[in-house]
Amino acid sequence: MFENLQEKLELALKKFRGQSIISEENISEAMREIRRALLEADVNINVVKKLIDEITQKAVGQEVRGKLLPEQLIVKVVHDELVSIMGSKMSELTYSSQQPTVIMVAGLQGSGKTTFCGKLAKNLKKKGKQPLLVACDIYRPAAILQLQQLAGEVKVPVFTEDSKDAVQIANNAIAYAKKFGRDTVIIDTAGRLTIDEEMMAEVRNISEAVKPTEKLFVLDAMIGQDAVNTAKAFHDNLSLTGVVLTKMDGDTRGGAALSVLEVVGKPIKFVSLGEKLDSLEPFHPERIASRILGMGDVLTLVEKAESQFDKKKAEELEEKIRKNQFTFDDFLEQLKVIQKMGSLRDLLGMIPGMDKQLKNVQIDDTAFKRVEAIIYSMTKHERKNPKIINGSRRMRIAKGSGTKVQDVNKLLKQFEEMQKIMKSMALGKKSRFLPKLPGFGM
Repeated sequence: MFENLQEKLELALKKFRGQSIISEENISEAMREIRRALLEADVNINVVKKLIDEITQKAVGQEVRGKLLPEQLIVKVVHDELVSIMGSKMSELTYSSQQPTVIMVAGLQGSGKTTFCGKLAKNLKKKGKQPLLVACDIYRPAAILQLQQLAGEVKVPVFTEDSKDAVQIANNAIAYAKKFGRDTVIIDTAGRLTIDEEMMAEVRNISEAVKPTEKLFVLDAMIGQDAVNTAKAFHDNLSLTGVVLTKMDGDTRGGAALSVLEVVGKPIKFVSLGEKLDSLEPFHPERIASRILGMGDVLTLVEKAESQFDKKKAEELEEKIRKNQFTFDDFLEQLKVIQKMGSLRDLLGMIPGMDKQLKNVQIDDTAFKRVEAIIYSMTKHERKNPKIINGSRRMRIAKGSGTKVQDVNKLLKQFEEMQKIMKSMALGKKSRFLPKLPGFGM
């Protein structure tokens, strides 16, 4: 996320090394680099000007005191201004005092609007809500089918009608929600390739009919400033309450995230980081600013881990480690937990300093799949007692998993090392080395 912008900002801020004070002279060159980096990231030009002016005004004249380095001081100023331009704090969903809460979702075709509806339903269900998905994209049967498939995966009901009146469908969906106790209604409106008056009239009519508590616009972050301008057009017609950024795991340059609040006047409420239904995160301006500046995002990493955390299973696992009974089945279960948290590169990138170390390192998420294939090719007895896996068994496992015998040997060796470390930890010993995660480098 924001790799190019992060790299260029880092180079610009390095210009303050060795300086004792931030002056107009030494800040001007750095600000030119920052301005260029922001414009290349497709940040709105007015936003760029505001950022540069604010950074310059707050940084010039500040002396470096104590152990604080000049580059650390300027990074703090830049971080604070990035946070400010994106909204200072997280903007949560608003719920109606009278059920159901209605959330209307709008956006252009291909922005990830329908997928977001499914993700939001899953997110709300985890929080104890009873969502209802509503198919109001009456022009594309594929969109209705997609919503039904998503609803099936999330295990929530979806309301559809064989009607060409989107307003009527929305109204009937509200009545259905009240009758069957669904406390949150998510309306997927029609999307087109470009803005047209017919589409705007329809979403306005739906909005006026059902009076949604939240009106969210789904914005493709890869498009950048053009998508932000589209959001502004929707806001002028609908009075949006918030924006959702999708495809943040792709080659996004950062322009949309930094421009939305200033241009549209409404906060970003969610970011979508992949195709999986649990890849939806609330938008935290301070965390995004930290990622842009290569400072990591430990809080989000912890939250991701906690969302997959099962206290009872963790206690059982701890007991197995203490008794030196950790098996390949246990390891396989932990791999699945890690995969649910998202891309390994994204997860490691949330650790401060790891972005720089991983810059030229190829991290292959398919390594997980190869490890799984090898483990699944073992018998239950072999997974529990890997020491019995001799040469002929290794050949059989390699053939069954579509890998090489060398791969099986490497995994077995790494797993043995891991077991030794776990045993020493259980005995209260401190090991000088941590084991390599089995499967990586295969």
